[in-house]
Amino acid sequence: MEVVGKPRILVYTGEGKGKTTASMGQVMRALGHGGKCAVAQFIKGDPQSLDCGEYRTAMQLGVVWKSFGSGFTWVGDNAKTNAELAIKGWEQVKRWISTSSFDLIVLDEFTYALSLGYLDTEDVCLWLADHKQKKGFPHLVITGRDAPPSLVSIADMVSEVHMVKHHMLSKDAQAAPMVEF
Repeated sequence: MEVVGKPRILVYTGEGKGKTTASMGQVMRALGHGGKCAVAQFIKGDPQSLDCGEYRTAMQLGVVWKSFGSGFTWVGDNAKTNAELAIKGWEQVKRWISTSSFDLIVLDEFTYALSLGYLDTEDVCLWLADHKQKKGFPHLVITGRDAPPSLVSIADMVSEVHMVKHHMLSKDAQAAPMVEF
């Protein structure tokens, strides 16, 4: 299915939980309309080894999923590897867009690649703004905290997820399947 109407850039940002979850809902919606979907996941480690439920389901539904991260920047010494992988990931996303391979692409945790300086934010936003006008541009769903103002400016929709309360902030909290992964 080809994108009907104007392609959209949707951004889910903010300190609250649920940004990736919202993007997976967009994938489900697109698949329900016969769309072809891909996920480029930045920063987070390999989804297979993390045992992510969304990854398992996406694979069963024919979603293309590529991981471009070695783990969150606050765990260990992942910054250098994440910077290198972010460049590779962005090049992959540009290829997908330029070849009109997908109707919807999720760039999960992509705002970190921008806010941490792994990619040049202005270059990325100029490239997106220029290519968005071309035939075959997909819907893009971008997630992560601290979406930079220039990304917010070119986006068609920005939702800020605000945390009111979070169970993982208690001292004995552990990540749970079906909730965190």
